[in-house]
Amino acid sequence: MSTTNKQTTSIASPSPLERVGERIAIQGIIGSFHHQVAQEYFGAAVEVDECMSFDKLIDSLLSGKSDQAVMAIENSIAGPIIPNYALIDKNNLHIIGEHYLDIHQNLMALKGQHIKDILEVHSHPMALLQCMEFLKKYPKIKLVEDKDTAETARRIQKKQLSGIAAIASKTAAEMYDLDILAPEIQTINNNMTRFVIIKKENSFVEESEINRASIKFELDHKRGSLAAVLNVMSDCKLNLTKIQSLPKIETPWKYSFFVDVTFDKYEDYAKAKSLMEIMAEYFKVLGEYKNTKP
Repeated sequence: MSTTNKQTTSIASPSPLERVGERIAIQGIIGSFHHQVAQEYFGAAVEVDECMSFDKLIDSLLSGKSDQAVMAIENSIAGPIIPNYALIDKNNLHIIGEHYLDIHQNLMALKGQHIKDILEVHSHPMALLQCMEFLKKYPKIKLVEDKDTAETARRIQKKQLSGIAAIASKTAAEMYDLDILAPEIQTINNNMTRFVIIKKENSFVEESEINRASIKFELDHKRGSLAAVLNVMSDCKLNLTKIQSLPKIETPWKYSFFVDVTFDKYEDYAKAKSLMEIMAEYFKVLGEYKNTKP
């Protein structure tokens, strides 16, 4: 079985006028990294729907409460967020664009607090992971996973939580009036997260603008099947930027492959796509869009 996406509206150079009245679903609250991406991609005055989980973000989009959504998909330190690929696939959503954001993590707490006063650090598990080398210096501090970086900062201020610190953006510290106890605590300075822009309906991008695609395929469980597909990609001059397998729960020992590719010429990708559709038991395009990697 194969599935391909027909595309219908242009996003190559979106006009701010086209976005008037649109609401963008974000994971987290105002002041989060998702909010920052929404502002950079759609404009500073963008209206957002704050969602405290990726499941709720998807619900916002499917219900029509929001028109588009910003979703983190991979981090240069922590790797791909495979459950999010699965959410896009399961709900037949479409990736129509991407945005990269340098992530700067900061330790913050109520004004007047010092690191020696901190008993617990709360943040999103991804943020904790990105700052683990710094946090290892303070083994007595308890690490607590939370739903969102900015929401944790807001809660500390709202409830005046002494002894509790958050890891979040500088914007969150300013917005929720917290002191930054330690700036830039991410383990690797070049800490970048890739976000995708998703919609219920696909959007048309001129072929000359398309140089990245996200696809999913399933293969017959026999020796060499994956190697054959990878050879097709190589022969057609596609650059494989990510490949990740995900078990099919209903079919033991069978896997779905989520793949990102970049290319210089759409014709090369189109040729590879036509061949992969034949070779795969199931083939689906999650999105064809412009590569914006710095």
